[in-house]
Amino acid sequence: MATPLIGGILDQIIDAGRRLLSQQSSPVSPGADLEALCARVLARRGEATSLAYASELASRLERLTPEEETKFFEMLAERFGADREKVLAAAAAYRQEESALHLRRLAEAVEAPRQELLRRLNMAPGGTRVIVALRERLLGRLAEKPAWRAVDADFQHLLGSWFNRGFLYLERIDWNSPASLLEKIKQYESVHEIANWTDLRRRLAADRRCFAFFHPALEAEPLIFIEVALGRDLAASIQPIIDPEAAAFDPAKATHAIFFSINNSLTGLRGISFGNFLIKQVVVELQRELPQLKTFATLSPIPSFRGWLASALAGKPALELDPADREGLEALLQRPAVDAASLAPLRDTLTNLCAGYLAGSIGGPKPADPVARFHLGNGARLERLNWLGDTSPKGLQQSFGMLVNYFYDLDNLELNHEAFAEEGKVALSRELARLLAAKPRPKARPSDKTPAVAAGR
Repeated sequence: MATPLIGGILDQIIDAGRRLLSQQSSPVSPGADLEALCARVLARRGEATSLAYASELASRLERLTPEEETKFFEMLAERFGADREKVLAAAAAYRQEESALHLRRLAEAVEAPRQELLRRLNMAPGGTRVIVALRERLLGRLAEKPAWRAVDADFQHLLGSWFNRGFLYLERIDWNSPASLLEKIKQYESVHEIANWTDLRRRLAADRRCFAFFHPALEAEPLIFIEVALGRDLAASIQPIIDPEAAAFDPAKATHAIFFSINNSLTGLRGISFGNFLIKQVVVELQRELPQLKTFATLSPIPSFRGWLASALAGKPALELDPADREGLEALLQRPAVDAASLAPLRDTLTNLCAGYLAGSIGGPKPADPVARFHLGNGARLERLNWLGDTSPKGLQQSFGMLVNYFYDLDNLELNHEAFAEEGKVALSRELARLLAAKPRPKARPSDKTPAVAAGR
């Protein structure tokens, strides 16, 4: 976050820039045309005057009407993209002479001017927050405006640089944290809803831990937060963990740390990788406080399984299924709501399908599930499927009540991460490796690519 000292210095520079512009008969006008204002931000060479214009631009962008928003994104797409003629000329020069100078000029020509505009906007006080909010609005429009995807690519490129792991810092959140921060945790929790302050207080009790990653440019805004339950076994059900009336467990007796909720808070940072091994840093913090902890694992949702299954039954990917199983699954998907009784006859089929879905062995080459990709990318092992681990309406709707454990074997995190990142290999427990090897089981047709798997303990 910007310190008061740095913020004060920036304000002084902006004030000086405004005075200079006033003396030059080019004052910063609140009513200035938005495109002209963007052009002025890019045109200024001096830092003070550029900051003055960028500050005014940030203020204007925070107040965009829906109509102005459309015009702004259209402008970025049409008028602040790379100049085709300059790109072709630079490419021709490089083909003629493959020198470092011509390569640099080609790189400069290819970069869209809107990237530099966003960089300068980012220098204004609160500029980072404005850019993240703009991208959230942009993402909400891409379905209707596919031509804006190039604009989003530039947002994503810059945000990926500004929000890489090296800039993030970790803090523990507890009941004594500022009320404004606690309110954000309650608001941003999207995995297992926090209904009220009683719920939140139980999530922060003695046998719970909550850690959040922050960025200096977004004061008191948790980018990602992780909720942990301490206990003595590998949790198979979420209900006891989120029960606000459940008795607290003595953390000194805990041997297991279960990561049961991981939330990305800001839509404007969707798709921005905060780097791998975020979980490992939380593990280090837990071990420092509670050295007796031996097992670190998740109890994770499978948010896209139902949607994937519906597509798979329609042939994407094509599944080889027993006709009776296919008929039962199609009937299940037609039900407005499911319960334990309606799921029971299809338990084996759903479990086998879900195991293949998570491992990427059906319709690969890598798991389609975003939560699976996150944990496997962090070096975890796909450990165990838990039938009816989440019997809430949401859990039954998205994954027919199944939850999954990802196991963080600290001795093999880096090895598992490299194997997954470089070769698509999924680390599996012996239990799941046996399940996936069992015959008969649902599978993709032979034309579908499948990743390798590595069996663990």
